[in-house]
Amino acid sequence: MKLPSLSLGVLGLTLAGCSSFGPPREPPQPPMPQHYSMAEQATTLPAADGVNQILDVGGIAAPQWWHAYGSDVLDALVDEGLRNSPSLAAAQSTLQAARESLRADRGDSLFPHIDVGANPSRQRALALPGLAQETFLYNIFAAKVQASYSFDLLGAAVLADRALASQLQQQTYQFDATQRTLAMNIVVASINAAALQAQLTATEELVKLGEQRAAQTAERYQLGSASREDMLAAEQDAANAAASLPPLRARALAVRHAQAVLLGRTPDQAPAPLSLEELHLPANLPVSVPSDLLRQRPDILAADAAVRAAADQAGAATASMFPSLTLSAGYGRGGFDWSTFASPAGAIWNIGASLTQPLFHGGALAARRRQYEASYEAAVAQYQQTVLSAFQHVADTLVSLEADAATYTQTQRAATAAQALRQDSQARYRLGSSPFYATLTAGQQALQSQVEYIQARAARLSDTAALFDAMGEVGP
Repeated sequence: MKLPSLSLGVLGLTLAGCSSFGPPREPPQPPMPQHYSMAEQATTLPAADGVNQILDVGGIAAPQWWHAYGSDVLDALVDEGLRNSPSLAAAQSTLQAARESLRADRGDSLFPHIDVGANPSRQRALALPGLAQETFLYNIFAAKVQASYSFDLLGAAVLADRALASQLQQQTYQFDATQRTLAMNIVVASINAAALQAQLTATEELVKLGEQRAAQTAERYQLGSASREDMLAAEQDAANAAASLPPLRARALAVRHAQAVLLGRTPDQAPAPLSLEELHLPANLPVSVPSDLLRQRPDILAADAAVRAAADQAGAATASMFPSLTLSAGYGRGGFDWSTFASPAGAIWNIGASLTQPLFHGGALAARRRQYEASYEAAVAQYQQTVLSAFQHVADTLVSLEADAATYTQTQRAATAAQALRQDSQARYRLGSSPFYATLTAGQQALQSQVEYIQARAARLSDTAALFDAMGEVGP
């Protein structure tokens, strides 16, 4: 048989083996919901602070979605984190190691092995019986090129390599997910740091007003214009407000410490908190349809790659139970002296073939096949669970965004009314128609409303980031 015909025959058998062994590589089609949440999602969220967020159903997901907040400082922080994060660097190195492992395995299984060896030696050996000299010395000079190739008749090596390639693809998607998670965490940490700093400022003023009100009430009690109950209640309110300040300050510092670590800095080098006014609420939010979500979320794509890898591993385990053929050949020179080694008489060579059919391995081969088949079933179930969890993630985020918008509207309304009441109380005090402690009470109410407004605004900014991340376009 000519070499081209042999190669075509081997290739045909290999492809036939790859297609015959193993379960389907395509995961089963998951159920496609008509819309993510139980109720049909509105396309326009309630307006607040002059912004109507629009849900662009079927829109294209944004890879670098954090730019939608319109803050150069936030963009710089995310870029710094993506450059300097040790966890991301570790994930990148792990991915590179997996890539090199695949190259090594392909080189070992798909190509011939060619080795060069030289073996000069001096030996003392026993002579033949009956000779006067019982031992004698001699030299051996040998050098040889040895080649071998194992024919992948039924595709076991191809399937194993394809499984490794799918595992590498899985790790690539996991790396993409790590990048997006890091960006998401930096954005949320920046929002939380800004919100906590604003809450801290408002709470400090609230504590100051509470202390003033407690002092005023104590003076009024001494003068007989306030009851002891009023004095003690004011004292209790002031103490409760002051007690809330240390844990709030600790939370603000903890968030900034976490933000610094995400950026690859030490905690003492945390960046200054942003102002909430620097972060502009994105007006347009792309919401991919479920079928598109399957093709762009890294966690779903990684689970899909895991199914393919498990299918190929099961196929390789099955193919390894059938015969394998290995050809080997070698050529070199040898002799007991240099003159023989260099002469035509010193040529040495070998050629051979080895056909191996596994017969009995204590049930190991069958058990390994069942092992990979079970792993395949687990990968399919995990893929289905990942898809359902992704749909739930999007549904929960959409519901939270709608609730955030309504809450934000009402807290803004309450804060505006409380601030107006504070201004009216101060105006009445200046006109002499209202006591000073009334302005302190109105100020406390306004500041409390301001804190709730800050929390609602931060929640809306954070959940907007969560929806961008839930769309999961691969590659930041």
